[in-house]
Amino acid sequence: MARKLPPLKALRAFEAAARHLSFTQAAAELHVTQAAISHQVKILEENLGLPLFRRLNRRLVLTAAGQIYLPVLREAFDRIAAGTKQLYKDDDSGPLQISVLPSLAAKWLLPRMSRFRDRHPDIDVMISANNKLVDFSDDSVEMGVRYGRGEYPGLQVDLLLSDEVFPVCSPSLMKGPHPLRTPDDLRHHTLLHDEISREDESPDWRSWLRAAGVTGVDWSRGPGFSDSSMVIEAAAAVQGVALGHRWLAAADLDSGRLVQPFGPSIPSKHAYYIVCPPALAERRRVRLFREWLLEEAERTSAETAALASC
Repeated sequence: MARKLPPLKALRAFEAAARHLSFTQAAAELHVTQAAISHQVKILEENLGLPLFRRLNRRLVLTAAGQIYLPVLREAFDRIAAGTKQLYKDDDSGPLQISVLPSLAAKWLLPRMSRFRDRHPDIDVMISANNKLVDFSDDSVEMGVRYGRGEYPGLQVDLLLSDEVFPVCSPSLMKGPHPLRTPDDLRHHTLLHDEISREDESPDWRSWLRAAGVTGVDWSRGPGFSDSSMVIEAAAAVQGVALGHRWLAAADLDSGRLVQPFGPSIPSKHAYYIVCPPALAERRRVRLFREWLLEEAERTSAETAALASC
């Protein structure tokens, strides 16, 4: 015989609202509006034919029926969550699937991957380099590294690397008929643009020139590139001056392929974040790779600070 159950959305809305004794907090937890919670609770009350809440002096209280129903639903949802968590724990075979921005993959992650393989030779990592937001409900991807403000509702989010931008160029541009010595000298050189930065409101040439107090330079001139690592490569190939992101330019600055001719460095409102569904975070391979990424970020920051103090 088929089970006769009220609508699942209504049950979830009631359980969250009853647990918090607040429609507002339930709405925040379920990432819906307060009106949606109220609507779903009303549907459930009509379905049951019983009132579940009563308002007293602006306080939300449970009726006798609500007090009976809450522990039943809480136990049911807890068991579903526990079963789902165990399912993900057991599904720990095969390679780790991660999605990373192409620029960060090429300039920061890939040169470090040998250290992860040495530490965990039993874990194979499949890296998908793309700029698309990951749909964890449809994709096989278990973890992503994204550049943004850290606002990823419903996901576990860890700050990986903060960011700043500053001019970078080939050392050869420090010499010649128009050597780069001060920001005003940019008027004689081609400006290279990161189109991704323009789209996500990261600092661009217009904001950098303003911060440097430079006027009379057409910030919009010069070619643009769809990936930040391409901008770095164009600068190293003496095609112009780029605004380099700290961690994308770091290796080329250390090797001498690039130099920072002058400041200032502008902090970005965006940063690199590790994101994954909370349930997937319990998988061994996901947990170990996340821990390793955070260690590498700490190592990178320490190395950069040591070089700056020399």
